[in-house]
Amino acid sequence: MSLSYEGTIPSRPRYGQLTPRPGSGHLFVADGEGADAILALFAGPGAKGMLATTQIVYMPGPTGTDKSAELEKLGADIFFRAPDYSTAQPRLKRLFGSAHMGLQLYLTGTEGLIGQAQRDAIEAGLPHTAMQTEHRGSTVRRVQCVHCKGITENVRTDPFVCSHCGLNLFVRDHYSRRLAAFQGVNIDAEDPGQVPPQVERFA
Repeated sequence: MSLSYEGTIPSRPRYGQLTPRPGSGHLFVADGEGADAILALFAGPGAKGMLATTQIVYMPGPTGTDKSAELEKLGADIFFRAPDYSTAQPRLKRLFGSAHMGLQLYLTGTEGLIGQAQRDAIEAGLPHTAMQTEHRGSTVRRVQCVHCKGITENVRTDPFVCSHCGLNLFVRDHYSRRLAAFQGVNIDAEDPGQVPPQVERFA
């Protein structure tokens, strides 16, 4: 599944396609169908020699896609599987913080995964020029309620109910890179109870 940017606002992230780059090391962070982007990169020219200096941190996607076995077969120097990003985050922060100059970072999978990993890498001082991103798979959104500040993962419908405060929220297209999340705004603040039917917009 690919994303269309037509009609979106400037804060919305844009993604490219992973390509091999020369570097002192290669760190891939992916979830779900992001594995396909990694497999495609190593199936192409100029990538096989990277495996000896490659680490892959992978987690299943929000729809249950798990391609760990296929990634392990690549033969990367280090392969680590985590159940979700919050579990992988301490390891990733250590890797970002101890990165040597020339490390190339490849982020692929859902927007939630890409956004969180990119935020943590930037906070650790990795330069934008060392990062590549490619969206693959689910379009579910990570959304912050602007009222209680709680974050709901894997939002599929619009509107949806905040998992923290219970308000009915409209999912805005505005994206915060600092939070790695889209913004959710109370949809019935002026007319309590007047909430349109939920529509699945993100799958």
